Amino acid sequence: MVLRISSSSSMALVVTDASIKNDIDTSVSHIYLANYPLIKTVHHAIFVTSMEAELFAIRYGINQACIKEGVSKIIIVTDSIHAAEKIFDSKLHPYQSHTTAILSKLHCFFEANQENSIEFWECSSRLK
Repeated sequence: MVLRISSSSSMALVVTDASIKNDIDTSVSHIYLANYPLIKTVHHAIFVTSMEAELFAIRYGINQACIKEGVSKIIIVTDSIHAAEKIFDSKLHPYQSHTTAILSKLHCFFEANQENSIEFWECSSRLK
């Protein structure tokens, strides 16, 4: 995937993961953009659900990809596709604050150019 991304300066690859152990969340986002070094960010929080942790990691990755000049395609790789599906769920749910923030950023991203796109790929964490 990284080789494919590196040939295009308009693509951003965001790989997210989150886990909770002893009520402490660790959310990790790896962001790869051509012409930029790999960005790795680790966040910790306490007393959050795994869904909140996954949504936060996705949210952070999307924010970072959207602020880079010239990005027109974002690929999110996650082991939690069910969390990504919550972003586009219009029903009320406890994660609305995260989904609202993500959708707001994506609205700006798509408004900048209607050809912009985002893809969500599921990759099981068992694959390492």
